[in-house]
Amino acid sequence: MKGIILAGGAGSRLYPLTRVASKQLQPVYDKPMVYYPLTTLIEGGIRELCVISTPQDLPRFMQLLGDGKAWGLTIEYREQLKPAGIAQAFLIAESFIGSDSVTLILGDNVFYGGDSFHRAFAEFKSGATIFGYHVNDPERYGVVEFDAQGQAISIEEKPKQARSNYAVPGLYLFDNSVVAITRALKPSARGELEITDVNVAYLRRGQLRVHRLSRGFAWLDAGTSSSLHEASAYVQTIEKRVGVKIGCPEEAAYRAGFLKLDQLEELTHKMPKCEYREYLDKEVIAEARRLAASRP
Repeated sequence: MKGIILAGGAGSRLYPLTRVASKQLQPVYDKPMVYYPLTTLIEGGIRELCVISTPQDLPRFMQLLGDGKAWGLTIEYREQLKPAGIAQAFLIAESFIGSDSVTLILGDNVFYGGDSFHRAFAEFKSGATIFGYHVNDPERYGVVEFDAQGQAISIEEKPKQARSNYAVPGLYLFDNSVVAITRALKPSARGELEITDVNVAYLRRGQLRVHRLSRGFAWLDAGTSSSLHEASAYVQTIEKRVGVKIGCPEEAAYRAGFLKLDQLEELTHKMPKCEYREYLDKEVIAEARRLAASRP
């Protein structure tokens, strides 16, 4: 499976911050926002990635992430000349997807907790898999309706009267049919290729699976000034209380087996002295060394 990080858009909700840098390059506590979806994909075992952004912002992502080799990945880049819906990403990245299945994650979504994503990646074989997350304001999102047996029976984009409180967060898994499905879509009233229409197409085929995320799971959409602040405060609180970093691609790549310990150590020691390096050095690397030394 290949992975797409969609990091485009006009950035109007975060103006004037986005005059300086793309929304997905804004800091969420101690890391660029894009580190969080990147880490989610790495934790899911994805090694081939494509970042989609605007022509003006793409060089900044390339400067930050490079070709991905430092993390044991390969990262390609595609331009989104004009935002025209989330599903547009599948057409922009068609040559990258090739004949593979693909997961798409939005660059302003932060996820933390549980193993739902890991299981979904591991179990995925065909069709489509999306997630349902209980929210208080479902009218802001794509909403999934379930029957008495817990099966999804409808999905509606930003409904005036929501049929459930389960919103669809910005992570989607699709088989290779998604490219043809997207190509056959008609733009919505707002002129966009809607991801909800892709999900509905799979639902009509009987090929859509919806995982309901547990109450202990956290989904943060850092797309507005207030939600960006809230996401930063949440990450800071968790990191200080638990003592682990959220959205750390170096650690995720090591734990996924993409990096060996000596590679992680070399990568870490190239960083300037800072809290981020200190965490990798004293928590991740030192712990791994202790465990290795204790083995018979």
